[in-house]
Formats: sequence, C-alpha cells, structure tokens
Amino acid sequence: MVCLVTRNKFSPPIVCDEVMRDWKARGYDCRPFVDPPGQEWNNFVHQTNELVTVAEGRLEMTVASQRLMVDPGDEVFIPKGAVHSVKNSNNGITRWFFGYD
Repeated sequence: MVCLVTRNKFSPPIVCDEVMRDWKARGYDCRPFVDPPGQEWNNFVHQTNELVTVAEGRLEMTVASQRLMVDPGDEVFIPKGAVHSVKNSNNGITRWFFGYD
C-alpha cells in the first residue's frame, strides 16, 4: 500500500510559498482553503492525484477506508480514484492547502 501521510513534511509555521514551491517541483498546483469548526467534505473522488497539508488546526481524513488525523506540517497523498473525506476536527478554523497533479 502507498504511504498516505508524511508526518512533519513542512516545519511550522507553515508558509504558503514553501508548500507551493515544493508541490510545483513535483507537478502539483497549490490552493489555500479555510474551514470552520465541524466542516465536512464527504466522499470525493478525483481523476488526478491530490496532496493536502494542514497549515493551522487539524483535519480528520478518510482515504480509501483509512482514517488519518492530520496536523500542521503533515502531508497527505490521495491517489487518483480514491474515495476520500475531510473534516475539520479542530475547535477553531483549520487552514489547509490542497493541490492536484
């Protein structure tokens, strides 16, 4: 099985430009996102690979039935075709980045 999460890929404080440079070099775009507490995005499937990194807060993710808790600096790889969901499990907002190849 492919390793889905790389812990502490980026060192806090997470800087958008640093994530963007890293992902661009690997063929991914990079988009910022902010979710309020409890926000859920369920059962997405994409025809491209996706990366997710938390900048602030915490996400609970499910990728192909595997549950992950994602903290600032962690990077999650979502393979194309994998069903995935995202939930802000933080008491405050969660700022995160996502990108597709």
